[in-house]
Amino acid sequence: MKIPSSIWTLLIGIVLTLTSLWYGQNHGLLPTAASDEAILVDGLFNSMMTVSVGIFLIVEGVLIYSVFKYRRRAGDNEDGPPVEGNVPLEILWTAIPAIIVIGISVYSFDVYNEIGGFDPHAVHEAPINQSSMRMPGAAIAATLSDTPPSTAPNLNQEKSDAAMQDPATAAVRNADQIPQLRNAPGVGSVAPTLGSSPDKAGKPASLAVNITGLQYAWIFTYPDTGVTTGELHVPIGREVQINMTANDVIHAFWVPEFRLKQDAIPGRQSEIRFTPNKIGDYALICAELCGPYHGAMRSQVVVESQENFDKWMQEQLVASHETLNKAVAVNPANLTPDEFLAPYTKEMGIQPEILHQVHHSQSTVNSH
Repeated sequence: MKIPSSIWTLLIGIVLTLTSLWYGQNHGLLPTAASDEAILVDGLFNSMMTVSVGIFLIVEGVLIYSVFKYRRRAGDNEDGPPVEGNVPLEILWTAIPAIIVIGISVYSFDVYNEIGGFDPHAVHEAPINQSSMRMPGAAIAATLSDTPPSTAPNLNQEKSDAAMQDPATAAVRNADQIPQLRNAPGVGSVAPTLGSSPDKAGKPASLAVNITGLQYAWIFTYPDTGVTTGELHVPIGREVQINMTANDVIHAFWVPEFRLKQDAIPGRQSEIRFTPNKIGDYALICAELCGPYHGAMRSQVVVESQENFDKWMQEQLVASHETLNKAVAVNPANLTPDEFLAPYTKEMGIQPEILHQVHHSQSTVNSH
């Protein structure tokens, strides 16, 4: 019994569809989803993977079938039939990819909006400059350099001044040495921002943390607490707002498990919000080439229960107070730099000889 080609086409279509759907949801290519935003991003990625697998199987399947079906037989020296084209087929394979691309674009727009990528206030914060609208290449130029003088408020300066009100943040940032660039008028280009999701619009985040990137470390300060650390601690289930800038070159805050990445740019105040939903320790990686030791610029994000977070915060407050008392008890005027720093360098694994050499080199430079 010969099975009709229509039945074969239907069966192959069912198999390809099921295979694509299964692999699209079980590819195992992504790390653990540890934030609410990661679930949305994963949904988009899985959909794209499903479509990609289906297209791959169809194209490769037709190719392999054609290679065997229409291969040249032994003794066949004739030319193949002249085929000039097939208009309906060409329309079909043009229309299908177009529909897929439009569908993915709409889905991507929705996901980016849900994670706070489209801030309705951002465009209004950057007034339109008519001269820049008429200038060729204004959109590119606005992202590369500061804008012309303007009477509009410098929002990056305002955010920087607000952050510097926190003594702990002011102690690690060099905002007085780096001019705060204006948001680019004319094209609505502002400092990188992933704000609150639409359902949380206008509401302050549960926890705010100031992050400063520098070669080659991340420094985290918790406003109004005086706490400064080298790793980020956040409680599970609470929205966290990261206010970020850099002291030297461009860095990038990237936690793969959160599916979020944001640049830290000198002279601009970046913002990113996320809600962690899974307890654990996650690697924070600088995803922007920032120098020869870029690969070593890593830290940890610790997501923990509210109880453990409060306990950790209390420990940091006590430790900060004890460190201050020790600093007050010691009179550095009676100690050489090597003697004063010896207890701290020992904890960091720095040999006294290296410290002495650094001081000697610095003294030589200053004398010249």
